[in-house]
Amino acid sequence: MLELPTDLPSDLVPLSWLIGVWEGSGVIDYETADGRLTGEFSHRVSFSHDGGDFLNYSATARLRGDDGTAGAPLVAETGYWRLARPAGPSDAGPGLLPPSAAAVERTVDDVEGLRNGEGAFDIEAAIVHSDGISELYLGQVNGPRIDIATDAVVRTAGAKAYTAATRMYGYVDGHLLWAWDIAALGGELAAHASARLARAD
Repeated sequence: MLELPTDLPSDLVPLSWLIGVWEGSGVIDYETADGRLTGEFSHRVSFSHDGGDFLNYSATARLRGDDGTAGAPLVAETGYWRLARPAGPSDAGPGLLPPSAAAVERTVDDVEGLRNGEGAFDIEAAIVHSDGISELYLGQVNGPRIDIATDAVVRTAGAKAYTAATRMYGYVDGHLLWAWDIAALGGELAAHASARLARAD
């Protein structure tokens, strides 16, 4: 059974089913100009909050050896997920600038007013990879399903070619399932990896 926190800011309620630490395994299967890359990996994902109107996100993965033991580490990620809404005078930023107006407690009705024409909530996810790639995803959360696609990708000069991605997350039978499609190493957008994770905390 899914237990949702009761102390969340209203803006986090549509994303609340993500909160926690998730662990499990997945598969990589991606075609490149040099051949098909395949393998299994162990994966750990964490969604947490510190009272703000966003979720903290982090993920790590390791290849699995032929005997099932942990192998080489793969790219780690960190970032922030939030409902898409215009920043107002009571929001901090940009940078370290404080709010220019007193804090306003947002209500469930305020959040309900953010539903889009499909009855879902538009979301934003900013994710930074340990290999020098940064992504800004836009998409939506609709109940226990999230679909996001990159709106922008930024790479350091030394990072490998990576131009676009989509991700899908779903809560199914007590597990967090996800699939990640990428356009990388000169290839078109195609299936890349997927995983099934169980709540670890």
